[in-house]
Amino acid sequence: MRRRGRVMAPERPTLVYDGACGLCTDAVTLVRRWDPRGRLDVVPFQDEARLATFGVAIPAYAAAMHLLLPDGRVFVGADAVPPLVRLLPGKRWLGWPWRVPGVPRLARRLYAMIAARRRCTVGGSVDAAAAGSVGSAR
Repeated sequence: MRRRGRVMAPERPTLVYDGACGLCTDAVTLVRRWDPRGRLDVVPFQDEARLATFGVAIPAYAAAMHLLLPDGRVFVGADAVPPLVRLLPGKRWLGWPWRVPGVPRLARRLYAMIAARRRCTVGGSVDAAAAGSVGSAR
């Protein structure tokens, strides 16, 4: 891992998801199938020991998927999709809708609606507002 400020950046791109969410695990199964060379590390946020070094709070992981890149950038929720598909062989084209004006905002709202309806609890419940307010690279 490389040190970025107070946070450790992963050696390889790392996708953090909700391992207890059926939709999330189905999406990760598809991502793994599209990543035959294993370029990505895919980690459920429930693996707290593995994620502790990255410096992101578990409730933030619970609110939305995170894509952590070796250069220290972190993409959250719907904003993680374009950089994620750029990492997958032959799937770059799936990111083109995010270039259309208004699509990123719509994707964030849709993601927040879906995330708010997941049955995920971390120390009580997931803050649905946090899922809707997550942005791109930190």
